[in-house]
Amino acid sequence: MGEWKRVLLIIPAYNEAENIEKVIDRISTEFPQYDYVIVNDGSIDKTEKVCKEKGYHVLNLPINLGIGGAVQTGYRYALKQDYDIAVQIDGDGQHDVAYVSEVIRPLLEGEADVVIGSRFLKKEGFQSSVSRRIGIYLLGKLIWLCTGEKIKDVTSGFRAVNRKFIEIYAQDYPSDYPEPEAIITAVMYGGRIMEVPVVMQEREGGESSINFWKSVYYMIKVTLAILVKRISYGVRR
Repeated sequence: MGEWKRVLLIIPAYNEAENIEKVIDRISTEFPQYDYVIVNDGSIDKTEKVCKEKGYHVLNLPINLGIGGAVQTGYRYALKQDYDIAVQIDGDGQHDVAYVSEVIRPLLEGEADVVIGSRFLKKEGFQSSVSRRIGIYLLGKLIWLCTGEKIKDVTSGFRAVNRKFIEIYAQDYPSDYPEPEAIITAVMYGGRIMEVPVVMQEREGGESSINFWKSVYYMIKVTLAILVKRISYGVRR
């Protein structure tokens, strides 16, 4: 697999006081080879208090920037601290840290620049709701039409990038519901994208920030963002 690489887990967290302790304790006890940083995205619950009391490595944002801003903060930190690989995992416990080794393997072997952990390749574990799966399928088709990339789990937030894309995403990362749009960004910058199978868990505590109306907004916003970015890409070429 080549030389040893420094790996950082970026953990965006908004109101995850009920989950963050379990996530970090598992990383610390079972996977100490990975560094991590929690990006507390202006939480209004006890997330900051829990992190402070436990002595976790955390960046506290003064206001809520949204998932894109929180993740980009993590990438900027990874760039500043000179990491070779950055891995995004959610702070709600849905992403199993045991699969990080599989997600980063194609990066270590030089086979990809961006790796997405997909729950749909083997269809094991939590598969999300029917309505969300339909939305994911439609977004996947749109991305295929725009880029030629066939990706099943386009909204997965469990993904890893190499140094090249740490640098790119630190400067150019979508601000709102970023996962599908970030795929377009990767294509624009010539990234090699790969999916690997992972098993995801259902959220144990707290509430998802995406309700029905936010889901409707999500589909409209992301569809328009993908189309605009694709047009921009065509103009730039």
